[in-house]
Amino acid sequence: MPRKLYVGNLPLTATDEDLQTLFSKAGPVESVTIVKSQDTGNSKGFAFVEMADESAAQSAIEAFNMKPLAGRFLNVNAVRSVEWEKS
Repeated sequence: MPRKLYVGNLPLTATDEDLQTLFSKAGPVESVTIVKSQDTGNSKGFAFVEMADESAAQSAIEAFNMKPLAGRFLNVNAVRSVEWEKS
């Protein structure tokens, strides 16, 4: 299983720090990147989170997929692409 996660349906007010804090409850987090519009700088409502290992990634999926964050239910899935890059 990949260590990189797609996190969708984010509240537009969520920050990298919010996700770092949340996902660290499942295990060590290596990076968090909220994808933002190049035109406005506003969140597009999804992010990528890289966990330290596969076990932490699986724990995060189990803990946070379809769980609420600021009134929205998160969609957390493993990124299966080998060529995943930060935006």
